Amino acid sequence: MSKQETIQIRINAKTKAAARKTLDELGLDMSSAVTLFLHNVVNQKGIPLDLRTENGFTLAQEQALLAEVAEAKGNARRFATVDALMSDLTR
Repeated sequence: MSKQETIQIRINAKTKAAARKTLDELGLDMSSAVTLFLHNVVNQKGIPLDLRTENGFTLAQEQALLAEVAEAKGNARRFATVDALMSDLTR
């Protein structure tokens, strides 16, 4: 067995308590959970999480969506009346 190392991390108490509660429900302690995470970092050669923005999109998806919205706003046409809009749509 390889030599064990110690890692110290700083995290706010609320997050730590919530994580500990969830891990307890899963039957894991904090050390085992961090060990699993780090093994997955090594195996996947990156962060083993599906990172999402607060809107539920990946960063790439959200950036593409925002670019599409900006383009649509830039190309938008305005109509003075509904009749003008309908006339344009039926051309």
